[in-house]
Amino acid sequence: MFHRPASRRRNTTAAVALGLLCSLSTSAWAGARDAGPATAPRAHGTTVGSAPGGTTALSGYTIQSTAKVTDSAAAVSSPGYPASGWYPAGSRSTVLAALLANGKYADPFYSANQQKIPKADFQVPWWYRSDFTVTDTSERSYLDFSGVISAADVYVNGHRVAKAADVTGAYTHHELDITSLVREGTNTVAFRIHPNEPDKDLTMGWLDWLQPPPDENMGIVRDVLVRRGGPVALRDAHVVTELAVPSLASADLTVKATARNETGEALTATVSGTIGSTSFAKTVPLAAHETKTVTFVPADFPGLHLTSPQVWWPAGMGGQPLYGLDLTASVAGAPSDTAHEDFGIREVKAPLNSDGARQYSINGRRLLIKGGGWSPDEFLRWDRTYVEDRLKYALDLGLNTIRLEGHIEPDEFFDLADRYGVLTLPGWECCDKWEGNVNGSERGDKWTAADRPVAKASMTAEATRLRDHPSVISFLIGSDFAPDATIEKSYLDALRAADWPTPVVAAASDKSSPQLGSSGMKMTGPYDWIPPNYWYAKREGGATGFNSETSAGPDIPTLDTLRRMMSPADLDTLWKNPAAKQYHRSPSSTFATLKIYDAALTGRYGAPTGLTDYVRKAQLAQYENVRAQYEAYGRNATDSSKPSTGVVYWMFNSGWTSLHWQLMDRYLDQGGAYFGAKKANEPLHIQYSYDNRSVVVVNSRHASASGLTARVTLFNTDGTQKYDSTATGVSVGGDGARSTALTVPASVSGLSTTYLARLVLTDAEGEEVSRNVYWLSTKPDTLDWAHSDWYYTPTTSYGDLKGLNSMARVPVSASASTSAGPDGTSTTTVTVRNTGTGKTPSLLTDVHLVDAKGKPVLPVQWSDNQVSLWPGESTTVTATYRTADLHGSAPQARVSGWNTAEQTVPAA
Repeated sequence: MFHRPASRRRNTTAAVALGLLCSLSTSAWAGARDAGPATAPRAHGTTVGSAPGGTTALSGYTIQSTAKVTDSAAAVSSPGYPASGWYPAGSRSTVLAALLANGKYADPFYSANQQKIPKADFQVPWWYRSDFTVTDTSERSYLDFSGVISAADVYVNGHRVAKAADVTGAYTHHELDITSLVREGTNTVAFRIHPNEPDKDLTMGWLDWLQPPPDENMGIVRDVLVRRGGPVALRDAHVVTELAVPSLASADLTVKATARNETGEALTATVSGTIGSTSFAKTVPLAAHETKTVTFVPADFPGLHLTSPQVWWPAGMGGQPLYGLDLTASVAGAPSDTAHEDFGIREVKAPLNSDGARQYSINGRRLLIKGGGWSPDEFLRWDRTYVEDRLKYALDLGLNTIRLEGHIEPDEFFDLADRYGVLTLPGWECCDKWEGNVNGSERGDKWTAADRPVAKASMTAEATRLRDHPSVISFLIGSDFAPDATIEKSYLDALRAADWPTPVVAAASDKSSPQLGSSGMKMTGPYDWIPPNYWYAKREGGATGFNSETSAGPDIPTLDTLRRMMSPADLDTLWKNPAAKQYHRSPSSTFATLKIYDAALTGRYGAPTGLTDYVRKAQLAQYENVRAQYEAYGRNATDSSKPSTGVVYWMFNSGWTSLHWQLMDRYLDQGGAYFGAKKANEPLHIQYSYDNRSVVVVNSRHASASGLTARVTLFNTDGTQKYDSTATGVSVGGDGARSTALTVPASVSGLSTTYLARLVLTDAEGEEVSRNVYWLSTKPDTLDWAHSDWYYTPTTSYGDLKGLNSMARVPVSASASTSAGPDGTSTTTVTVRNTGTGKTPSLLTDVHLVDAKGKPVLPVQWSDNQVSLWPGESTTVTATYRTADLHGSAPQARVSGWNTAEQTVPAA
């Protein structure tokens, strides 16, 4: 999160942290793209297998408020308890997520419906109850879980096995030996979940991202596992990799695990394992109840020294191969326990450069972090497909990194990030209990003695869970503030004990901690509207150093989405009243309205004449601003002085239907913000510099490019050409290098106050490889740097883009066709042409794939979109999507633009 002015803003029962799941939801959720109440999951018993090493997740619960349950805890947690009138809940569910799935409340993502949900219902504990069946009690049984928000008393078959003082904290992991209580047949586990208070508990909160859920996410949001095993338990399996850099010619693997004797007698275990075709084994003598770390090193097992290893790379830099570790602990020849871990081989470094900024490199190659801030669903409902769709969007946008400030997602998230090559920056959140000891008078209670072991256990659990994922490139142990010496030591001790393999960062802000020193990051904003030229200044949030969270604030969704999320009265207020509090912006008083944004929209583009006009101007404004943010950081990445090293757009997505901080909306529709980012992050890209008028080619590919031709042409808004210049023989290095091809004169005769700049880059064969169109003004936006606040810099005078309103309407023709693709996908191809007979271009021509009812088909990935075409020009774009998302309808292409009439053409 980010810094706010002061006026605004226990021990676990097990020491071993396992790869459990975080920030999860009801498994029966109907889907994030509809966001309404889902069909309620059916609560039923879970059949638990007997195989040693087997883990079975409880399939669901029945839940009820303790205010409505008068029976004793022993009765509630005993088999056969009727639980009549209780609500079914999924295996990973907050209380409110379950109630929504049961249809108790209207869609909380629409209008102000969420305000009608009574908070008092969630200020008492709730029971979670589940049955599981065991057919063989000869094996040991454990209850293995994490993700309790915020604390719970735990019962099995009528007996309390843990109390809330010990089971507390969203991230702590617990393993309870319940062997003596488990019986053949039906068994019952019950959790009495206590209310969550993010300012008082080390859990999860929302602050100003969105209107917080009335239940504050109380519930169980990770799988609860029933684990089976024999006399020796195998835990903590992982692989420490050491890659030869820069040659990448070899890698050494060290395999570690703990073997724990669960019996009262000495015994000898054999721990054996494989990685691919390499096998290894050790005999391990164990005294009664003894735990030993078992280590396999290349010196003893030469097969763990790999030549020509398969190296994991971020997307666009190479492949994403993964290795698998399988371990078995056996006693007297019989398997007792097993473990499996996937891992990747790569090296991450992040030293501070000469300017004190953190500079990441992967496998010896430096890279500019281009990221976005991640949000889970507001009710922590997990939907793998929805998550995968968003990660695919990240790659489509040319991003390489996702930052998770708190709300650290489940294993499946990181599995997908590993698979797609998306880097991740997890860390603790700001502005609540997590930073209560170091954030002065801001929100969050000070820690007590009971909080310190909870914090360390949380760090242990997350480090153990995430360390083998190659997509994880750091852990940020602070956000707005760095931890003090005592807290830092606790975190670092836990990370070292877990063999944490990547850089640990003190904070996402420019704070320092005693051991780690400077974070090498900055958190200087902005978080509200500033003009595009802001990003080029090497100060505040401009393109220098590593900006861990920043954007121009509001991101107004498409009209389709606005009509899904807001009532007609809400929509009237949206465009008519800039000073009105917008429920779908933020609970923060700082970000409650759109006043700053709307003033800029009116000042630069002219007052909106209606809702449609407001939204179309918003898309133009968001396109130019997001594009400028990423382009400025891209251009400055190789500067010799104060280079940019990283930028995280705040935010990548929202957890609900929002009016700010999102590159795509809740339903995965794409507007100006999305396509501005996509344009800016093209692998080989031509761009205009707002600060010095240079035309620059930036090459994010590894290989250099040569024989390029760069051309810049300036037009008045009526299409009259006023300037044209071409540079041939342009060359640019790889890995983010840049080359300045041209510089536009400071003054061009006859240029209108509002004008257009068309940039075109062609290769040696004359093929267009990048096109970029800007709408600019001879009157600059003027910033009042002296009065910069933590969230924005005021603008004292606006650039004049009102001339766009007088652009002539131009006709655009469109034709479309669809073909079936692999794995249930379809591809629709759309050709658009400016058929005008004059000189005026069609500005920001948008193509939306819609069904027969005109509803957008989402998600969708476009090869290009929001294109600008001069008379006679045409372009062909493709859209790829799941055929099932048409719901049996024939596809259509809806074409519209700034100065183009909307039309819909068949695309079957």
